[in-house]
Amino acid sequence: MAKSEAHIDEDEIKVKFAASAATDAVLIVAAKSGDHPAFVELWTRHSKSAFNMTYRIMGNREDAEDAVQDPWMKAYARLNTFDGRAKFSTWLTRIAINSALLILRRKRAHPETSMEIENGETWRHCEITDQTKDVEEFYARRERAERLRRAICRLQPTLRNVVEIHQLSDRSVKEVAELAGLSVAATKSRLLRARIVLRRALG
Repeated sequence: MAKSEAHIDEDEIKVKFAASAATDAVLIVAAKSGDHPAFVELWTRHSKSAFNMTYRIMGNREDAEDAVQDPWMKAYARLNTFDGRAKFSTWLTRIAINSALLILRRKRAHPETSMEIENGETWRHCEITDQTKDVEEFYARRERAERLRRAICRLQPTLRNVVEIHQLSDRSVKEVAELAGLSVAATKSRLLRARIVLRRALG
């Protein structure tokens, strides 16, 4: 029995070693054929960049850890749609961005009570840090930020996506284009059109 268990452990080690030594392309083919360890290896290699992007969008580790579970399931379910035109890491990060943005939009559409105002500790913190500032200016800034948020939410999806990726991830236009699955020219065009729409909306 012990010998049999040792043999199984040896086989598992060989499989793990083979997976870690394989290229992404080899792992993708294996994962598409139903090889779960191959997908796990792909996720292990590239989940950090997906998590980092999710963290930037969500703003805190706890929400990011919750949000990154969705890309894991979606990537596994949609693996057969991966056509290799983009790098696997880019494809995975794109799924993570879309999932995080969707969660963020839901939270914004159904906000909890205004924690930054009504939560006791945070309220006191705001009072202390803004004692020397004009209260009217403080609320005017908040109002401008809220108007911008609402205006971005009203953009058509093709424009809103590139604006949110650009705004939340602080990436270059080239990186935004890659993550959005667009050409640089199309990304620049959409960002320009979005700025024009937002300027009009904000007066």
